[in-house]
Amino acid sequence: MSHFANIAEFEPDLNGAGLRIGIVVARFNSNIGEGLLSGAVAELAERGVVDGDIRIATVPGALEIPLVLQAMARSGKYDALVALGAVIRGETYHFEIVSNEMAAGITRVQLDTGVPLANGVLTTEDDDQALARMNVKGRECAACAIEMANLLKVLR
Repeated sequence: MSHFANIAEFEPDLNGAGLRIGIVVARFNSNIGEGLLSGAVAELAERGVVDGDIRIATVPGALEIPLVLQAMARSGKYDALVALGAVIRGETYHFEIVSNEMAAGITRVQLDTGVPLANGVLTTEDDDQALARMNVKGRECAACAIEMANLLKVLR
């Protein structure tokens, strides 16, 4: 980011100490979900989020993620949420439906509740693409959740 001498600027704060983070993981394509979760939890720990401040819920598939995120967001118990899973293209139109509806639901939860949400549900052409991205994406989502929780605290 560029810095402007006379304008106040909110700096990214990636200190997770004291933050409560909820994670929802789809069990469909479970090996990828586990890889995403492993990356996310490692990043949260490295940034100061203690195990006792992390809650993990699993759901059958990607379309179930938004409802559980909504319940977690409305509970008031979380500073930020993370959605993890994988939707891998098949031979039918189902991929587009699941990908689009899941992403729209996640965005709607974030906007309706004001709880920041990092979307780490991979949408890929094949397993290899998902496997190659899972650890990095999990880590990126954890960092995003922390940054957004801290930013919103400052803005509010």
